[in-house]
Amino acid sequence: MKLDHLAVVCADLDTGAAWAEDRLGVPLRAGGRHARFGTWNRLVRLGSGEYLEVIAPDPGASPPAGPRWFDLDRAPDEPRLGNWICAVPDLDAETPVAGLPLDLAREDLTWRIAVPADGGLPLQGGHPTLIEWGTGTHPAARLPDDGLSLVALEIRHPEAEALSRRLSPRLADPRIAFVPAAVPGLKARIATPAGEAIL
Repeated sequence: MKLDHLAVVCADLDTGAAWAEDRLGVPLRAGGRHARFGTWNRLVRLGSGEYLEVIAPDPGASPPAGPRWFDLDRAPDEPRLGNWICAVPDLDAETPVAGLPLDLAREDLTWRIAVPADGGLPLQGGHPTLIEWGTGTHPAARLPDDGLSLVALEIRHPEAEALSRRLSPRLADPRIAFVPAAVPGLKARIATPAGEAIL
């Protein structure tokens, strides 16, 4: 299991992209649309093999047949870091807490992702969303290097200690810390050409 990307969630993509660009000091690039969930995104690279996406409901899409992923049926008006996504080699071998595996594709890119039946986040965001990449070039490799890199990621959760015991043996990443907190949430420190940014 390895950190793959972070997601800023919001009700409006333009608002979310402006929020991220103001903090990071670099432009986000167009990502794509996710017809299955009625969402769209913009992306920026976070060093080798990692990226940040801003994702929101797509007002031009047909209503999805079920709940939107990343808890976006309850997308906040104020953008916030709302999800962390880890890549695994075999999604079928993962525990049910991550959600139901779904097969998705866009152009040459294919992937499988675990989504809870209600569209929410695994353990309110304490557990990462899990993804298994298939064919095509990874999104981070398609993006230019704007000099951004993740310095640290805090997973704040009432069950932080239990989550750390469960995940840390498989997630050997010193940048990731599980922090006890009454309310679940995420905090990322990102190095930028102009200094450190907090999301």
